[in-house]
Amino acid sequence: MKYSVFWRMVRIWLGIVFIYAGYDKIFHPKDFAQAVYNYQLLPDSLINITAVVLPWFEIVLGLFMVTGFWLEGCAVAGSALLFVFLSAMGVNMARGLNIHCGCFSVTAESAMDIWTLLRDSILLLISVFLTASVLRRNEGSSKK
Repeated sequence: MKYSVFWRMVRIWLGIVFIYAGYDKIFHPKDFAQAVYNYQLLPDSLINITAVVLPWFEIVLGLFMVTGFWLEGCAVAGSALLFVFLSAMGVNMARGLNIHCGCFSVTAESAMDIWTLLRDSILLLISVFLTASVLRRNEGSSKK
């Protein structure tokens, strides 16, 4: 599959999703730290640093995706990040914990449910296909 205008639009859209996801968390670090804590997956010593660093990482990742800067790394990092998010939600749903997702807004109440998992699964699939497209494009250009 050739890297096309379609995949460029998908890349920009996915970048905007990451920017949007990080934006609210930056302005509400205490609320986001509580959301991270509620997942019960990290040791307490990593909660605050995760709550401070992760939103900035999402925004920088999104900006790089939108601009196309370091695209190969961004595509892989985006897929990995979405996989981690989806796994964390799946683990907590399997545990039966009814916690706030913290995905896009840490101040709005939105419990995790099957629709949250479906949304993140679709985002992950899109990101994986984008990653494959970007890596194939670069593989083809290096053979020339």
